[in-house]
Amino acid sequence: MDPKERISQILKGLNRAYPKAHTALYFKNPLEILIATILSAQCTDKRVNEVTKVLFKKYKSAEDYAEVPLSVLEKDIRSTGFYHNKAKNIQQCCQELIKRHQGEVPRTMEELVVLPGIGRKTANVVLGNAFGIPGIVVDTHVGRITQRLGLTREKDPVKIEFALMPLIPKGKWILFSHQMIDHGRSLCTARAPKCPACFLLPYCDFGTRTRSEQVNG
Repeated sequence: MDPKERISQILKGLNRAYPKAHTALYFKNPLEILIATILSAQCTDKRVNEVTKVLFKKYKSAEDYAEVPLSVLEKDIRSTGFYHNKAKNIQQCCQELIKRHQGEVPRTMEELVVLPGIGRKTANVVLGNAFGIPGIVVDTHVGRITQRLGLTREKDPVKIEFALMPLIPKGKWILFSHQMIDHGRSLCTARAPKCPACFLLPYCDFGTRTRSEQVNG
């Protein structure tokens, strides 16, 4: 199949299965999605949402995070794991937001990635969800599925992002990221993926190979 047609069929399948895919993180403003995304590292969205339900009532601004004793912030986010580093990154990030941007979350990749604890993945989550600015979020699901589909052989998240950018229409980058994450959670799981039930099986190198091995095994 022509590569462009293959991508088109993959996108059509994702659109049918997850037409309204969106982030599972709860937020009401750019600062909240920034904080929630930092907390989501190696933590489930469900747990993050439980924590932020209380956290966002207590901390309303970058100043609140910047001025609170670090030990208090650590206690407030403890259940998300790796709370020492997360609290440090949140506080330093908010201090830089105050210093550089009057406490507001900036709207460009270049301004976001220089903030403590913010890489391209987090920046793309913020830009896409808070401002509608296109970006491809490469988390473990997106990385795993795009490799299984043969869309890239790269392993580094940043390299995967740049490999996908010319393949996926820019206007679909945000939705594509959410769809792939949903697909990774529902069917294309890291362990025991549900290949026989997957609508992307005809376009999947991994699934086709796995099915062949099972038949010939």
